[in-house]
Formats: sequence, C-alpha cells, structure tokens
Amino acid sequence: MATHDSLFDVSGKTAIVTGASSGLGAMFARTLAERGANVVLTARREENLKQVQTEIESSGGTAASVVCDVTDVEQVQKALAVTKETFGRPDILVCNAGTAADGGMMPEKVPHDVFEQVIKVNLTGVWHCCREVGTEMLSDGKGGSIINIASILGLSGQADYPVAYHASKAGVINMTRVLACSWSNRGVRVNAIAPGYFPSEMTEALLDTPPFRERVESQSAMARVGRPEELAGALLLLASGAGSFITGHTLAVDGGFSASIGATPFGSELSGLFAEMMPDGLGKRIGIE
Repeated sequence: MATHDSLFDVSGKTAIVTGASSGLGAMFARTLAERGANVVLTARREENLKQVQTEIESSGGTAASVVCDVTDVEQVQKALAVTKETFGRPDILVCNAGTAADGGMMPEKVPHDVFEQVIKVNLTGVWHCCREVGTEMLSDGKGGSIINIASILGLSGQADYPVAYHASKAGVINMTRVLACSWSNRGVRVNAIAPGYFPSEMTEALLDTPPFRERVESQSAMARVGRPEELAGALLLLASGAGSFITGHTLAVDGGFSASIGATPFGSELSGLFAEMMPDGLGKRIGIE
C-alpha cells in the first residue's frame, strides 16, 4: 500500500460504508481501503458488493461485505456484529445508502408510499446506523467519526424538485448537528458531506439529458458536474485526525453550486421533459399546461 500524509492517516482503522455496492459508496470504500483502513461494505445487492470487495482486495486492500438494508434495524445490527467479529470495533461510519425515488415527480403528484419510502431509506436508515454504531463507539470510550452523506438539496428548496429527497437530506443535516452536540464531548465526531451533482446510478438519467445538465452547469461556479474522486479529500478530512476539531459541520462539495443566491425556475422545455419522462402524468404539474 502507498504511504500517505500521517495527518490524514486512517491505516488500521475499521470503517463501515453503507450503500457501498456502486457509485459514490464504492468510491468512499476504495478511498478508505487504499489508505489502509479495514472496510466493511454494506448494501442490498450481494453480487455488486462482492465485486467491489474483490476490487479492493486485488489492489492490496482489506475488506469484508455484508448484505444490509438500512431500513431494517436488525440487519444493521447484524452488519455491526460482523464488523466486530471480522475487524474489531468500528472507528469510522460512512452513511451513504440513499434513494431518490421521487426524482422527476411534481411535489403535488408524489404518492404517499413513495414519500414514506424515501424518508425511510434516507433519514430513518441513517438514524439506524448512527444509533447502533454510535452507541458502540461511545461504549468503550475510544470515540470515532461518523460521516453522513447528505446533499446540497438539503440546504435549500427548489421549485419542482423531489420533495421527499429534499426533506430527507435536510433531516440528515440537522440530525448530524444534534448528534454532534450530544456525542462529541465523548469522542464521537459527527459530520456530513453535502455533494453537488456527481455522476452515479441515481443521477445518470438526468445528467445524460442536455437541458438538465446545462441547467446544473449554468448554476455551478465551476460550470461542471463533479468527478467522484473529488469527494475523497472531504471524506479523509472528516474521517482522520486532520478533522479532529470538526464536528456538527456539513461540508458542501459542489463546485460552488450552493454559493449562488437562488435558482431560476424550470423553463417550459425542462417542465415538458419531466411531463414526458414520468409515467401516468406524475411529471406534469397540476394547473399548468
């Protein structure tokens, strides 16, 4: 393994990463493993998990994988038990599992069960992980670092954006603050990363659509979407001793997207796009032709 600046050292630490079967979660797991952490990968898709685990191990890293649905607290408890049996107590938790099931739906058309499912995964699931792993970190007095993956969409509201996703990520940000205030005096730091737009399974369809991508790029100070590896620095800062005096903070990594004051509403072309993309009229606003 490569030698890295000791300030950002996580070698020998044990990290749990949720939603690690693909996309940003897999990137977070690889980043920690490359720097010497023992990484436990969790997600619902076993085959994908095993593939990421194999990639890490073939590169000289150390990893294990556990199938886990974060909405089921018993599965979260099992993942924690496997972590302790395999590598010992967790030092780092990255809560990355999430969904944007209401993406593209107009707020007034979001089915109640879809709203509830997004909250269940994005907010309740993060709570399950923080509660179980945080208790373990507190119990032996050795502390740890919890990093919740929020979103810049949790920092503000935008017209016709996914309301459940916005609400869930805003909840994650404030839960992060409360847990930091409650646990940091006992050595458990709790922070959040709020990514802007990055390529992933969740964003692929939208970012591949020229009107939407142009809108995102026009709102970003850096006029582009992010590259996944550009989140690695924020992750290592919060996971390592380099962030020893940082807690309760939400770090936006968004190319300056959230620095702008306000955002323009959807134009007719983009509104029409959502109306065409979503089945059963879910993407068409009520009262607007």
